[in-house]
Amino acid sequence: MSGGVLTDPEPVARSLPAGLHTWWRMLVICLEERLAYRSDFAIGTLMRFLPIVTQVFLWTAVFAASNRSDIAGYSRDNIVAYYLLTMITRAFSSMPGLAGGIARSIRDGSVKKYLIQPVDYVSFLLASRVAHKVVYYIVAIVPFAIVFFVCRGYFPAPPDGLTVLAYLLSLVLSFLLGFFLEATLGMIGFWFLEVSSIIFAYMLLQYLLSGHMFPIDMLEGIPTGLSGVSLADVVHWLPFQYTAYFPASVWLGKIQGWDLVLGLAVEVVWLVVMVLVCRLAWWRGTCRYSGFGG
Repeated sequence: MSGGVLTDPEPVARSLPAGLHTWWRMLVICLEERLAYRSDFAIGTLMRFLPIVTQVFLWTAVFAASNRSDIAGYSRDNIVAYYLLTMITRAFSSMPGLAGGIARSIRDGSVKKYLIQPVDYVSFLLASRVAHKVVYYIVAIVPFAIVFFVCRGYFPAPPDGLTVLAYLLSLVLSFLLGFFLEATLGMIGFWFLEVSSIIFAYMLLQYLLSGHMFPIDMLEGIPTGLSGVSLADVVHWLPFQYTAYFPASVWLGKIQGWDLVLGLAVEVVWLVVMVLVCRLAWWRGTCRYSGFGG
């Protein structure tokens, strides 16, 4: 890399299998695009750390007002550690602007260039998001390290090696699941001209049910109308928890043993389902799509 521009990617591209050559070039182009606006990107990244102080004060006040040492099995330190860990998960799984960008490209007709060029639209979007996350963590690694060092007293002892591997796997899966969830949502634009209200409703539902606002364990005991089934039981089977709650709970030791294996298996199943749904939505949408003009 020289002057913010990647060096010639051809040597690497030539060493890759033919099927990955195009994807690698798309990734390099997306990285160069992100790095072209790195100052603005850095400022936006740093601003995301400001809510941490608010959360620490908020939960300190909640525990002080309740006169309890724990809530739903979480102490104040557990809650703060949980929130910091969900920030990492959300940094992987959140896809700001993806669904809206897809819907907009369908509405204004710019999506048609992917129908006449040998570039797969979904693969291009995935490469773009990988580039986004790479640049994000290059910028955010130092602030994250500082924050976690300052807040190290809130965390329990580090987990064992297998748990760490399961945590890292859950982060990778959360990225892929978050991408295909939002990409599928954006492709509703093939059927509806305006999807901003649908996207807003989805983001609100996802924020509440992912565990980003509060741990899903706090929903235990809330009835659903089904015998012996609480709201938390229902939420645990939905894909949303894997975009915030699940990886954080794995690191904190809230999910262990066969529950951890089952959780990862369900996450993989949801990922496969969303990949298939996304591809089906793209195929059916392009079959009915009509692009006019230049």
